[in-house]
Amino acid sequence: MKETSLALALSGLGFILSVIWGGPLLRILKHFRLGKIIRVEGPESHITKMGTPTMGGVIFIGAVALVTILLNAASILGLNILGRSVLLPLGVMIAYGILGAIDDWEGIRGPRKGLGMRARTKFFFQVVFAVAAAYILKNVLEVPQMFWPGLNAVIDLGIWYIPLATFIIVAMSNAVNLTDGLDGLAGLISATAFAAYGGIALMQGNLFVARFCFTIVGALFGFLWFNVHPAMMMMGDTGSLSLGAVLGVIALMTGQWLLLPLIAIIPVASAASVSLQVAYFKLTKGKRLFKMAPLHHHFELSGWSETQIVQRFWLIGLLAAIFGMALAIG
Repeated sequence: MKETSLALALSGLGFILSVIWGGPLLRILKHFRLGKIIRVEGPESHITKMGTPTMGGVIFIGAVALVTILLNAASILGLNILGRSVLLPLGVMIAYGILGAIDDWEGIRGPRKGLGMRARTKFFFQVVFAVAAAYILKNVLEVPQMFWPGLNAVIDLGIWYIPLATFIIVAMSNAVNLTDGLDGLAGLISATAFAAYGGIALMQGNLFVARFCFTIVGALFGFLWFNVHPAMMMMGDTGSLSLGAVLGVIALMTGQWLLLPLIAIIPVASAASVSLQVAYFKLTKGKRLFKMAPLHHHFELSGWSETQIVQRFWLIGLLAAIFGMALAIG
């Protein structure tokens, strides 16, 4: 009970910090005219979002970084609140956040205005960061490589661990990035997934990871204060790339990454819809499987309102996360 209370307290702290500096950040983004550029091929209803301040992921990245660094510094005073193991997911969050910020900046003010960083360049750095994280997970932190849901035995993956871990981190980074298309969607879905893995970590006794997860949940709720429909700011690639990568790292740290497609069912479905759309388009020489991909745009064009999609997707994500936690316990 004490550990749960502390985790929830850190969640509250993350929320307060995000809300406090969300307002000043919003004014800064507006001052420098760092507004979202809406691509022509997107739904017509999104034209109204043109100019909405982006790079809002700085809000929750900053809040999580401040809480984590300060609580690790408190260990000098003998307070064992957060362990050094959480410095890895924090480092991944910051690294992918910087990568996403560069992408956002290039898309707004850079030579590739409206497009952002070249896909190959972005993917290269995503893989480099993921390989480094996978190596640390395996050889430094020595995390459990894989749990089969319902079994307590750890399965050793040997030489396959690093490539698998790399794929999971990169795939989740891009999956959450693709999910970030509607007001509040990526933030709400990510918060639910982190809460689920925080609960799993608590049940495992992995207290430091659990506290880190709930700090992210609180910080995301603070961001959602400004991101719910109609959004005053968007997280941009700054936020979405970092959230997905950290979610992958957290899943790997618990060893329950096999449950990731269930707990993060909406980002996984969004990424799958894009892959299926592209494959079907090529195979049929121009026909489309969905009206538009990612999946949330298909439902937009089918007549669902933005709030309906976000709420219904979140309900599905919540139920899937609860089911995933149940499998982890069993």
